[in-house]
This record gives sequence, structure tokens and C-alpha cells, in this order.
Amino acid sequence: MAASSSYTIVEYFGGDDGYRCGYCKNEKGNFSHGMWSHAMTVQDYQDLIDRGWRRSGKYVYKPIMNKTCCPQYTIRCHALNFQPSKTHKKVLKKMSKFLSKGEMPTGLCDGEPMESLCEEGALRGPAKICPSQVEGLEVTATSIEVAGDANPAQLETDRKVSPDRRGPVTSPKPGVGPDPGRPVCRKAKDLRRERRLQKDQKRQQESGSVPTCNPAATPVPPSQPKALEEFIDESLPGSPLHRLEVRLVPVNDDDPQFAATYEQSAALYACYQMAIHGDAPSECNESEFRRFLCDSPLEAETSPDGPETGYGSFHQQYWLDGHIVAVGVVDILPTCVSSVYLYYHPDFASLSLGSYSALREIAFTRQLQKQSPKLCYYYLGFYIHSCPKMRYKGQYQPCDLLCPETYVFVPIEHCIPSLEQSRYARFNPDPDAGDKKVLKDLGRLLVLYRRAVMPYAAFARKRKGSNDEAEVEQYARLVGQVCAERILLYRA
Repeated sequence: MAASSSYTIVEYFGGDDGYRCGYCKNEKGNFSHGMWSHAMTVQDYQDLIDRGWRRSGKYVYKPIMNKTCCPQYTIRCHALNFQPSKTHKKVLKKMSKFLSKGEMPTGLCDGEPMESLCEEGALRGPAKICPSQVEGLEVTATSIEVAGDANPAQLETDRKVSPDRRGPVTSPKPGVGPDPGRPVCRKAKDLRRERRLQKDQKRQQESGSVPTCNPAATPVPPSQPKALEEFIDESLPGSPLHRLEVRLVPVNDDDPQFAATYEQSAALYACYQMAIHGDAPSECNESEFRRFLCDSPLEAETSPDGPETGYGSFHQQYWLDGHIVAVGVVDILPTCVSSVYLYYHPDFASLSLGSYSALREIAFTRQLQKQSPKLCYYYLGFYIHSCPKMRYKGQYQPCDLLCPETYVFVPIEHCIPSLEQSRYARFNPDPDAGDKKVLKDLGRLLVLYRRAVMPYAAFARKRKGSNDEAEVEQYARLVGQVCAERILLYRA
């Protein structure tokens, strides 16, 4: 594992008074808890998004699900079992026609929104985070001391968190997701064709016109559905009129490719935001681009059994005839590829680049899984059932939604009936189930105080009369006991 810090350090801000919702436009309806992350390991972020958190730059937030106007449920796709729908195939065919013949479609595919995977409504978050509170702290691993109350051996184990600590992937429980041990479901038309051929063979055998070979010895091979990669390859013609190339670039100023394309990428972002979201130039300038899509708390890490790319934040650049026309911002984590944002040139909106990039990112996840078996999910951010234009994310099947109370993933088809009845819903069918990582001992929570790491119990003794216990307990409940004992909560 290679990392510059190996500690996650956060500064918790608690809930807010509500801010404008980008989905329903309610001026004060969007409520969330938030914290600033000065540094974060990929394993800690993986555990946080599996508890409903999500990042916007270095700001990490968790919607207050039973209070916010548009509840946002974490959604993930089982990349290995994904099969493109008719709409997805149309998107790939559109791209093929454009690349091979230069044909630009006049409209979008049915069910395909203009703003695919672009969560302008949630990712910006509250704008008024006081920089003086969050920019002045510079902590490195060498500057941190371990207080006498903390267990040095345990802290050393915690700070060198490996993506392996989640353990091997286990088979899903009955009724929860697809069973990888069973064959893929076959289409009804394929089954009908096979039965018809068997009847014809039986009829020929009875009439004596059947060949001498035994039909049972040459069974009709079942028709296997095409893999996603085959559809993508077909969309990339051999001698195209236009040439499309996808490049993965680490979000790192020291990376030559990132530095060389930074200005072009920032200009594309501004063009997209003004044309698609109606932003003013001041809302999408270079500093906003950097804060929103380049500043990441994730530490670049590598692991012996991890993907060749390593873990961290990346820009997946789509180059068309030598120019960047779209950029997908993704985080590569221990068990998933997490989609952060997509921006593209408005002239190519009719190519459904949102869906096209999602399909390419699912294929990318499948490619990484061959190198790192645990990395098998594609996270699409948040699913918002109360916002019709965001429901398209449920089309990337099979997929799950995260239960906001027990933090287990439930197949989306089991969740939709509840969401049709209420914006906020608990998905876990077991009424007695609870949060398995619920806070059990606040005293074991780790804090960073005056550059020393110590359990909260020791900090409370040092700071007699401190009135922050309610805030710290709220934070610990939201991140869970495991993260609370591993992440450093900054205390001034």
C-alpha cells in the first residue's frame, strides 16, 4: 500500500439549516450532514459511501433522508451481471453511426435524459463553508503523535488500512441480488426457438427422414446474450470517419497528461455548465472547476492484489479527433468504480454521452475486476425516485439501493413499491434488523487534538467542561463504529 498519509482526517460540520435543492428547486428543502476531509484513504471512503455519504471535491455529505425534500439513495450496479437494455443498445448504435458515417442524431433516445449522471442538484452542496476553518490545517503522518491513552499497535493497524480488510466476497443471501452460481437467465424467444427446433427434430425422427446421427448427441447450443464489451466494440468501427479514444488520467498536478490537458478540460467544464445548467461564468470558472472536480481528499494508493491503475480519483477523457469532448470523473475504490460527474461539449448532447459514458464505465469496472476480484460494483451516485429525470439510473440492471436505516443493499425492484408510497422508505424487509455498525462506545472514537491522536475518552478528560459530546456522538452515529475508531476527527 502506497500513500502519503494513510490517515483519514475530517472536520465535522453537523447538519445545516437547509439550502436550495437542485432537483425540485425548493429554496430551503435540501438538508444534509457534512464534513471537510483533509485526507482520506480509499477504504474509509468505500465504507462511508456504503453508509450513504458522498463527496463533492473535499466536502463529504450525507443527506438527512427523513427530512430532505428529495431523498437520495445510494445506488450500485452489479457490473459483472449487467446486460444493456434496448435503450442502451440504441445509444451505442448512435455512436457507431456517428463515428463511421458522421451522422449526428437529432434527438435523444427514449428515456435518456440530457443530464445523465450529472448531479448538479446535489454535488455542489452548501456554498458557505468557512475556508478559515478548513484550509489552515496541515497534518502529515510524520507530524502526528500518538497520545499515551491510545493503543499504538491498534493505531498502526488502523492507519495502514488495506483494501483487503473487507475480506473475501461472499455469495449473496437468497433473495438479495443475483446468484453468481446460477446461469444467466435466457430470453423467452430463445427458449421458444429451441423448443421449436426440438419439435422439428422429433417430427423428422418419427417420419424416418432424420439423419443417421443421434440428435441427442448434437444438442442445440443455447443462445448466449452478447456481452457489453461486444456491443461497445461494434460501436467502434474499424475505419471510422471520426476517431474516439478514451484515456484514464490521474487527478494529480504532477501527472504530465493531467497538467497538459488541464486548461482544455476546465474550458470544456465551463462550456458545459453554462449551456446545460445555465451557470454564470463566475459559477464555473477555473477555481470552481478545481474545487469541484480536481480537489479530492482521496490518497492515491496501490495494492498487490489491486488494479493496475491503483486507487484514487481519475478523469476519464473522451478524445474525438484529437480534442476532448467529454470527461467522466470517477473514483476507483476497493470494491467499486464510483461515478462522480460527467461534463461534455453541448454540441454532442444528442449522442447521449451520459449513457454512453456510463456504459463505458461499467465495462471499465469489469476490466478492473479481472485484476482485482473484489472490485465488481459500479456506483452511480444517488437514485432520486421523487425526481423523474433521475429514475433512469434504475435502468442499469441488476442494481441495488442502500437501506437508509440498516445500511444493507436491497434489489431495486423490491424498493420501488415502497418509494411509490412515500419519498422516504426503509428497504430492509426484516423489521428487527438494525445498523450492524451502530455506535457502541463513544470513548473509542479517535480524535486529532494538537497534532496528537487519542481516543475521545482521553480528549474529554483533557478538555474538562467541553460541550461537544452531542456533536461528536452524532458524527460517530453517522459514520459508524468501525470508521469512528479509524478516522481522525479534528478537534480545535
